[in-house]
Formats: sequence, C-alpha cells, structure tokens
Amino acid sequence: MQVIRGLHNLRDEHRGCVATIGNFDGVHRGHQAILDQCREQAAKLQLPVTVVVFEPQPREFFAGDQAPPRLALLRDKVRLLDEAGVERVLCLPFNDALRSLTAEAFIDKVLVDGLGVRHLVVGDDFRFGCDRRGDFHLLTEIGEHRGFGVEHTRTFTIDDDRVSSTRIRTLLASGNFDAAARLLGRPYQLGGRVVADQKLARTIGVPTANLPQPVRSLALHGVYAVVSELPDGRCLPGVANIGWRPTVGSTRPVLEVHLFDFDGDLYGERLRVFPCAKLRGEVKFDDFAALKQQIGADRRRAQRYFLQHPVALDNENSLPLASAPLARESVTSDSSAGTPADHDDG
Repeated sequence: MQVIRGLHNLRDEHRGCVATIGNFDGVHRGHQAILDQCREQAAKLQLPVTVVVFEPQPREFFAGDQAPPRLALLRDKVRLLDEAGVERVLCLPFNDALRSLTAEAFIDKVLVDGLGVRHLVVGDDFRFGCDRRGDFHLLTEIGEHRGFGVEHTRTFTIDDDRVSSTRIRTLLASGNFDAAARLLGRPYQLGGRVVADQKLARTIGVPTANLPQPVRSLALHGVYAVVSELPDGRCLPGVANIGWRPTVGSTRPVLEVHLFDFDGDLYGERLRVFPCAKLRGEVKFDDFAALKQQIGADRRRAQRYFLQHPVALDNENSLPLASAPLARESVTSDSSAGTPADHDDG
C-alpha cells in the first residue's frame, strides 16, 4: 500500500481512483463496510481504492486537548487500512491552509486535480470546506459536471445502533472490552516501543515494560489485566497501568506492562498490548510503600482473572474479554478511586 503525505506528493500515477474521506479512527466495522462499498466500485471500474485522511484529525485541530482520544494512532490506522484492502492513503495535513479552502476549491484541488477521482463514497451528512457549504448534494452536483460519481455510505448497525468511534470509546471507558471488540471487528489494542525509565518497579520485584503514549491516544485510564504480544510472536498475560503515574510523576502518559513468567530484555522492542479486564482506576498514593502494596494486589487479581478465564494465548481472537470492570476491591490512597494508580518501569 502507498502512503502519500500531502498534495504536493501526488503524481500522475495516483490519478484515477475510487475514494472515500474521513477520520477512520479505529477502522471499525462501520468503516470496514464503507471500504467494502469502495472495493465493489473499484472492481467494476478496475481502479484502486484511495482513502483520504487528515493529520491531525479536524476535531483535534479545533479542540486541541479537549478532542476525544483516538482509538488508533496514524501508523496503526494505516496498517489496518492496508489489511482492509486499501491500495493508497492520502494523508493531508489539517492546517490553516487546508481549513481555509472553500468546498469548491477542496473538490478541485484534492478530488479532481489531485486524485482524478472517478467515484466517491461519503456519508450523506458529510460536510467540508471553510464555510461548511460542502455537502453530499454539492458533491453530487459538481460530480455530474466533472466526471465522477458520488455514493452515500450504507448505515452499519450492531444491536440496532450505528457503529461509531464514539460508541466504541464509551464501551472501552466502561470496561466492556467484549462489546468493543465486536464493534471493532478485533480486540482493542495499544502499543509502542519499550523505553528505559526510573526502574522503581524492578526494586520491588515487579519489572515493567514502559511504553510512552501520545496524549490523544489515551482512551483508557487505570489498571488492567492484559495480554501482550512479544516481538517473537508469543503472547503472555500480565497486568498494566495506563495513565500519568501520579504518585511518582510523569510528563506524559505511559503504558506500563508487567508480564507474568517473563525474564528478558525488551528495551527498544515494540509490543502490542490487549486490555482484557479493568481492575480499577488510577490513584495517587500517600507514599511508595502504599503503591508497592497495591501493585502486589493488582498483580494477584490479574493472575486470578487469567486462571479463571484460560485462553489460547497464541490466538488474539480467543482473548478472555470482560464485559464490565471486575468487582472493586479496597484501595488505600489519599484520593478518590476515580483517578488510575501508577506502576513504574523497571
């Protein structure tokens, strides 16, 4: 699959395609249904499928840190689009220059002159252009004169509700990983590259792999029973903290994973981490001794969870995904349990 960054990198060979436009955050089953429509038309016209995405996502540009957290980073989005059969991704920087384009200018610069679109698949509520005049009707009208067809996306529902990134974020926040996986079409995952940190957890016998996370990707906060995929393909159960580590402090959110029955060096390696059940929220503890005691309790709870829910760890589709947080246990701290506890890298 080709990834084209910016209009200036478009070449003649990129012209002529079936295209769709959107955030495609998470590339969930609703998105997959849109891509199915694109592939149907692409097969008829014998053209490649091109997905137009924006970086940052428009809502992030306007709302900043108040924007909803992402379900997938750009690199993961590109991988998922590739797996869904997309031939090309055009990633446009969403900046003042792009947002100032009128709807007509966007159609001319991006769709006609840039991509030479022959068929476009978008939602019938799709709006674009600095004046928000751009809509499905305008696309259809201009398409008739400029030589491309326009088709609206089919509504994709599960349990009588439309599948959306917002709905998935709500399920994840509620600890319903089973339902979130049904909407995504796969278990939700986080990941990153393991880096060195303060190594405090190693001093108490619970070494962790420390994976820094971008702020906008933090759809989860708290302590979770997880399964991690190692670079060699092995999948091991463990316990993870996702958050800001308020007891020891952190300048950015961190995913910290303690793997059961593992002894090795993971620094510099990439891990995929699948949350299976939420144990509790993030908590700021009075001191490191209290944090140490809670880390031990978290570890035991996660081990019990996997003993009660055995799984073939070489198959991510058989993960024991909970439909709600585990029953609460007492947590001693100087703040409410609504905020996650921190482990530390080691």
